Amino acid sequence: MIRGPRSTESRDLIGFRLRGREVTRLESFSDAVFGFALTLLVVSLDVPKTFTDLIVTMRGFPAFALCFLFLALIWNGHYRYCRRYGLHDATARFLTCVMLFLVLFYVYLLKCLFSISFTGLFSGSSTQPVAMTGSQFSTLLVIYGLGFAAVYVAMTLLYVHAYRLRDVLRLTELEKFDTRYQIFRLITLVAVGVIAAVFARIPVLRSWSSLVYLLLFPILRTSRVIHRRRRAPYLAAMTD
Repeated sequence: MIRGPRSTESRDLIGFRLRGREVTRLESFSDAVFGFALTLLVVSLDVPKTFTDLIVTMRGFPAFALCFLFLALIWNGHYRYCRRYGLHDATARFLTCVMLFLVLFYVYLLKCLFSISFTGLFSGSSTQPVAMTGSQFSTLLVIYGLGFAAVYVAMTLLYVHAYRLRDVLRLTELEKFDTRYQIFRLITLVAVGVIAAVFARIPVLRSWSSLVYLLLFPILRTSRVIHRRRRAPYLAAMTD
């Protein structure tokens, strides 16, 4: 079924036949794991017993909000993949399980890194929940960058698998174009994570490691604008 221009789906899905209309066991399992990952973030918060404890806990809210955002973005990416291709073969199951394993590992890195960063921002370095040397914090940034990259490597391989089965799935030229774009977009995320990890190991560039991720906003936004312009002829050819 081709989604028309009045579709309630994202504009990037217009013209893309959604093959995963039904929720499969694989998708249900994925939702359960993402829900568990969010639960790990919540239960790691100490219940405040005094007003001072409450204020300290509230200082950790921005870190929790960012962790929630990152997990939601990963979940949304996998949701779109499942809806677009509806794959649940052995390769898709394996790669999804790898991605979910990395997400569960990644959630603690997110919470630790953002908690340290925001606590230092609002309260000063003397009140950081975890005392770290510069070398240790650099190692944390490396692990975070590699974890970030690994999650999106698994997602990239899922899209590569779908593109490899383009004839089996009977992808149209527009759908092939969109799939290639998603692979490029995910490779960009992987590259940023690796670059950030490399910067974290170089003392002179260590302070730029976290800032590298900010480049994702203009890069991905620009690529999305270019993608929409380049896909317009494909969409027009389908409606003629």
